[in-house]
Amino acid sequence: MLVEETLFGTHDKVQIAIDRLRTFEPTEGYYLAFSGGKDSQAVYHLCREAGVKFDAHYSLTTVDPPEVIYFMREHYPDVAVEHPGITMWDLIVKKGMPPTRIVRYCCDRLKERGGQGRFVITGVRWAESSRRKNEWGVLELNSHSSARVKLMNDNDEARRLVESCVMKSMHTLNPIIDWLEEDVWEYLNSRGVPHCCLYDEGYSRIGCIGCPLAGAKQMRKEFARYPKYEQAYLLAFDRMLQARIDNGKPYIKWRCGQDVMDWWLSESSRSSPENQMTFEDIQTEGVDL
Repeated sequence: MLVEETLFGTHDKVQIAIDRLRTFEPTEGYYLAFSGGKDSQAVYHLCREAGVKFDAHYSLTTVDPPEVIYFMREHYPDVAVEHPGITMWDLIVKKGMPPTRIVRYCCDRLKERGGQGRFVITGVRWAESSRRKNEWGVLELNSHSSARVKLMNDNDEARRLVESCVMKSMHTLNPIIDWLEEDVWEYLNSRGVPHCCLYDEGYSRIGCIGCPLAGAKQMRKEFARYPKYEQAYLLAFDRMLQARIDNGKPYIKWRCGQDVMDWWLSESSRSSPENQMTFEDIQTEGVDL
C-alpha cells in the first residue's frame, strides 16, 4: 500500500518519493531514463507532481517492442528518443557472440548510453527478497571495483537510493527503490495513467525483444509474437559466425545461426555455468568486447 499507518506514524510512499526528488534536484534538472514501462512511468508522473525540472529520454535499441513505441508516441510525445550509433544486429557481429546474462554488452551500448555528466533518475526498485531492506547509501561504481558491474535497469537488493558512477561522471537517484509492484500499479491507476497494452496481455516486464535476462520461456514467447525479429537474430548470428571465420577465429561449437539460436534459447545455457560462453572463451576466441 502507498499509505500505511505504522507505530511511527503515517508512511506515505508517494510523499517520500516526492521529497526525494525535491531534495536532490539539480539546477539543470534531472535526466529521466524512460523505458515506457510502468516503473519509469511512475517516476515521470512523480516528477510532475513534485514540480521538479526534468527531461525524459528513451534509448532506442532497435529491438524495441512496437507496442512500446506506439504507446510512447501517443501518451509521451515529449520524451526524446535517442537513436543508437549501431544496431543490435551489427553489434552482435562486432562482438562475435550473442548477448548473455553474463556478457551484457547490449545494455551498455544500446540501452544505457545517455546521462553522462547528469543526475539521472530511474524506476529501479528493489527485487522482492528477504534482503530487500538494505540500508540506504551511496554505491560507487568504477572500473577498479571487484563487485559485479550494475547497469541502470538492474533490480536487486544491492541497489541504493543514490548511486554514483565514477566512470561516467554520473549520479543516479532511484526515488521508488522501496516500492513494491503493487505500489506502482496503485499509483498509476489512482491517477488514471494509461499503460502499455503488453501488460494486459500477460507481460510482467517490458524490455528488448529477445533479452536473455527474461529467460528462455519468455524469449520463445516473444519470438512467436515477433517472428521477423527472430529471423533478424538468425541472420545476425550467421553473419557473426562468418565474421569470426573471416577473422581467423572460428567458434567450432556453432556451425550456423540456428545452432547459436538453439544454444541461446536452451534452459541449460542459463542453469549450467559450463554451458555459458565464458570470459576465457572470449579471450581465446578473440571476441571483441
